[in-house]
Amino acid sequence: MNELVRQHTALSESDLEWLHLLVSEWQLLSDLSFADLVLWVPTRDGTRYVSDAQMRPNTGPTSYQDDMVGHLVPRGRRPLLDAALDEGRIVREGDPEWREEVPVRVESIPVRREGRVLGVIARNTNLLTVRTPSRLELTYLQSASDLAQMIAAGTFPFPGEQVEMDSSPRAGDGLIRLDADGIVQYASPNGLSAYHRLGLASDLVGQHLGQVTAELAPSRGPVDEAIVKIASGYAPRETEVEGNGGVIQLRAIPLKPKGVRIGSLVLLRDVTELRRRERELITKDATIREIHHRVKNNLQTVAALLRLQARRMDSVRGREALNEAVRRVGSIAIVHETLSQNLDERVEFDDIADRVIAMVAEISPGKVDCRRTGRFGILDAEIATPLSMVLTEVLQNALEHAFAQGEQGSVEVAAVRGDARTENARLLITVQDDGRGLPEGFDPQRTGNLGLQIVRTLVEGELGGTFDMVPVPAPGRGTRVVLDIPVPDRR
Repeated sequence: MNELVRQHTALSESDLEWLHLLVSEWQLLSDLSFADLVLWVPTRDGTRYVSDAQMRPNTGPTSYQDDMVGHLVPRGRRPLLDAALDEGRIVREGDPEWREEVPVRVESIPVRREGRVLGVIARNTNLLTVRTPSRLELTYLQSASDLAQMIAAGTFPFPGEQVEMDSSPRAGDGLIRLDADGIVQYASPNGLSAYHRLGLASDLVGQHLGQVTAELAPSRGPVDEAIVKIASGYAPRETEVEGNGGVIQLRAIPLKPKGVRIGSLVLLRDVTELRRRERELITKDATIREIHHRVKNNLQTVAALLRLQARRMDSVRGREALNEAVRRVGSIAIVHETLSQNLDERVEFDDIADRVIAMVAEISPGKVDCRRTGRFGILDAEIATPLSMVLTEVLQNALEHAFAQGEQGSVEVAAVRGDARTENARLLITVQDDGRGLPEGFDPQRTGNLGLQIVRTLVEGELGGTFDMVPVPAPGRGTRVVLDIPVPDRR
């Protein structure tokens, strides 16, 4: 719609926003009218109309088999559009049109904003299935007529009341018609069923909806007054009412076809099961986060015990082995701590990588500068946990074996993330130092300490990637570790 309005019409951005507000609301008008709606806006030179939006009813057959958006019609071909635009009134005169052997009643509703007519809504009703209307259908049609008059007067939609079409109640979910005093004149079967879910044991017709709602959903203080006002239809508002184990979503629409409120429409939907499932998910999320928190605490306790045991060791090699185990446990604890703060099983790994680098840098025998470049991005927990251990082992190996006591140097962790939207997205990690380099004849795939064995097992086994360790090409010095890991987007 933005493109069509800006390309063909002289409407301002504020006018366009009004049309967006109208389109967010007009599913209700279409359903109440049992009719298709097409928004026609005059072109910049005033010689044609352009169709900017279209809506089909959920309550009846469509009058248009084709999509009308983008069509251009010369002025004069559809007299009802001209009359509504020029005279600023709803036009219903004329005989039904025949489209593919289907009779269609056509009406035109001017769209007014701040005294100006921006365009015209063509309301097209398929008359093929016309029969004697029921009480529900009569209420729908009368409410549609009131809304159409409000659109023509520029009082509907309500400024500042942006409606989410997907989440807001619709006419078929449940509808209640109130008079000016908030007394129920009509309640649809679905609307009555929703109130029965709240615990209502009688009929609604003739009762004050606001008072009934407040009694069914007891609360304290000003909340009672707010529920009474919303359910009485005094202002355009949405709320949820809970009582007797049920939850209904309520939306009030004051009807002012001639500037004075003659009553209200209350749309409602039973959302009891939806809210129950949401609460279950919230409970499950909280439980999962609590589990991660407890695992983190337990791992920190294990690390503390290992650290205590290391201090009591007389053997230097035994003490070093226990300190390595402390760092391995700590890297896993960092992941669980991050997961305990998230709503899903995905983590921002850059923060984890920085904490792992800082943790391992504490063991540096010299003045070694450790830094990270590039971004790891968001990773699933099943990738983040083994990857944190791999990063810990690679960094620990570099700091222990690349530099002598007191020697200066640097270790860089570089991450390059491929496009996660592709099927074969990968994460390329390079850990490079400028230390003494690899010993002669060293084969990382066959030799190495326990740390490198852990790296190979995790990278190739759990992560499904590749691992290599090579000398830095001349004239540089040092060692380069390359990790290539698939990172599919599982969202």
